[in-house]
Amino acid sequence: MVELELPDHFSEEFMSLIPNHRMVVQSMLAKGMLKSYALSMDRSRIWAVFVADSEFGVLDMVARMPLGPYLTPSVSELMFFNSPDMILHFSMN
Repeated sequence: MVELELPDHFSEEFMSLIPNHRMVVQSMLAKGMLKSYALSMDRSRIWAVFVADSEFGVLDMVARMPLGPYLTPSVSELMFFNSPDMILHFSMN
């Protein structure tokens, strides 16, 4: 899991990168590289759960994101991650 600290001030360049950043996040979610992604209400932090073999792998993925150079990451390795989406649902049909 990564806590990403955003800058205090969003420059025009930063703001111009947001649409592309969101597309990259959606792509990572679709590919299973990213399990969750959340932005705090005050827009100061992002929490994201990445799937990687190492901390270096996570930091590499963050660096490849359009807003990566503006983000200050703090990585915490998780033992496991549960979510309702991961529970098998059986059809009665």
